Amino acid sequence: MFSSPEAPFPCDVIGIGANSVDFVNRLPAYPEPQGPFAKMRIREQAVCCGGQTATALAACAKLGLRTRYIGATGTDGNGKRIREELARRDIDASEAVVRDVPNQFAVILVDEQSGERIVLWDRDDRLRLRPREIVPEAINAARLVHVDDVDQPAAILAARLARDAGLPVTSDIDRITDLTDELIAAVTIPIFAEHVPPALTGITDMEASMRRMRESHEGLIIVTCGSKGAVALDGNRFFRSPGFAVAAVDTTGAGDVFRGGLIFALLRGWDTHESLRFANAAAAISCTRLGAMEGAPSLVEVEQLIATSSAG
Repeated sequence: MFSSPEAPFPCDVIGIGANSVDFVNRLPAYPEPQGPFAKMRIREQAVCCGGQTATALAACAKLGLRTRYIGATGTDGNGKRIREELARRDIDASEAVVRDVPNQFAVILVDEQSGERIVLWDRDDRLRLRPREIVPEAINAARLVHVDDVDQPAAILAARLARDAGLPVTSDIDRITDLTDELIAAVTIPIFAEHVPPALTGITDMEASMRRMRESHEGLIIVTCGSKGAVALDGNRFFRSPGFAVAAVDTTGAGDVFRGGLIFALLRGWDTHESLRFANAAAAISCTRLGAMEGAPSLVEVEQLIATSSAG
């Protein structure tokens, strides 16, 4: 579907956005202010690397794509940890920025009964990626560009540069700000969290909401729907792709892994149905493991789940 442009330092996908070091805690249940779950012993603890774009790239790399990361990291131990993890996963971070501030981190509380989680995070404002730190040559060296909505001015610029170069641009949009419409317009394949399209359009029915969005965006529109899978509007055709039934351990990063799986499928030239199915399978596998990046599956694992499942 997408060809690789002439470039001095080629890669398959370049991601512009957030990273995080996550302190994951598995709990017997969700905390409550009163009652038996007001105090709980932590079942399991782990320090894992994550963040929207970093995790999506980890999924891409695990599936065999050449990846590059642009984002800001800190000089503390967490910043060192995330840079080492990116290197360990063969994600080129040579264009990443290092600032003399603490790295972004999160405390994640995981309900061991359902795998659902609560994320408590913090990020120093000085970690904000600036538009001037986006290198056009790096953007042009990719086959596909992926952006999140954390540092939106930088993401919008990167998306516009890629679009002007004829490259596909995917996104991770899970909040609404004054710049959301501009970001959506800049990308070619907007991918939304489930709550975003209804909030943007005022239409609760998802298909109708996406069709309203079609009035201002001609590209493939995708919405992730958690355990229910994902939906897409390709031209005038609406697709509903169910999720895969798995025993969830931790849902952290599942949407990011979905995006990594989708990027892999798009670069393979697969159709919308096949791409959504593959991405859903990758996301499902990620839910069976603790941690965001740790959940990234291999190509063999995704293919095995698809082959043995009756989903879709």
